[in-house]
Amino acid sequence: MRWIAWCALGMIAAPAAAETLYVSNERGNSVSVIDADAGRTIATWPVGGRPRGITLSRDGRFIYLCASADHAVQVIDRATGKVVAELPSGQDPEQFFLSRDGATLFIANEDDAALTAVDVAARKVAFQVDVGGEPEGVAQSPDGKWVVVTSEEDNVVNWIDLASRTMAEAMPVDLRPRHVEFTGDGRELWVAAEVGGTVQIADVATRKVVDTLRFAIPGVASYRILPCGIRFTPDGRTAIVALGRADHVALVDVATRKVRAYVPVGRRVWHVAVGADGRRAYAANGLSDNVSVIDLAAAKVVATVPAGESPWGIVVAP
Repeated sequence: MRWIAWCALGMIAAPAAAETLYVSNERGNSVSVIDADAGRTIATWPVGGRPRGITLSRDGRFIYLCASADHAVQVIDRATGKVVAELPSGQDPEQFFLSRDGATLFIANEDDAALTAVDVAARKVAFQVDVGGEPEGVAQSPDGKWVVVTSEEDNVVNWIDLASRTMAEAMPVDLRPRHVEFTGDGRELWVAAEVGGTVQIADVATRKVVDTLRFAIPGVASYRILPCGIRFTPDGRTAIVALGRADHVALVDVATRKVRAYVPVGRRVWHVAVGADGRRAYAANGLSDNVSVIDLAAAKVVATVPAGESPWGIVVAP
């Protein structure tokens, strides 16, 4: 009886630290809302066509979502699940990055081959910069100086100087770069090259690739290892890399640039998110229609939660 009472107290206390996952379901035209602590979907919101990139407003009130087929970024009220506004976005928005101050969305528009910067408050385009073909991954440097955009078609990362709003350089990388992520100190940029099968690390000061990470998973053919999403733990020590059709994520020690572990997850893992305390990661699995909950210390999946059809993007909110 004491054990039951203790478990009950733990269950009551847990929601104080609970997190909510928001998952964009690319083929389901929906967002799954998942109680991460309980490990279950608590709501499914209908949204625009082919939802992909997803993020949280800085004040936590809204979800921003790339409705790629509708050529719009939808603003969703977290309290109601309703679309309350649509932001101009250019043609076929894929991914985006919300500026550090929350005032601007930097959007990769595949059909326009451009980066579109949208003033969130004014709900209008602030500026647009032409980039290489098939842009997808977007990130802003921690110092606010750069926005970088991958070009899958041209196999480059475009460096855009925000002060002049011009492209300063197109940095060659491996085949079909999908995602980019700055380290917390702003010194490195990590680039996931899907067809290249690598993650490349660029020195931000020189804007040159200085290292290339390769992956080898026992029993998995090399052609199935297709790096997509990358996220860092809050302490900056571990990179979680989604390896696509390899159906694994890699846990990489940032300091040594060595793989600490491979964790098997669902099928065709696209993107990952990390909890605020850095203890768990969450993987959106596009072909198994679920989300894997990963204990990072143990390097294993501790729960699998059903989502909608073809989960693509994922974001964590308190």
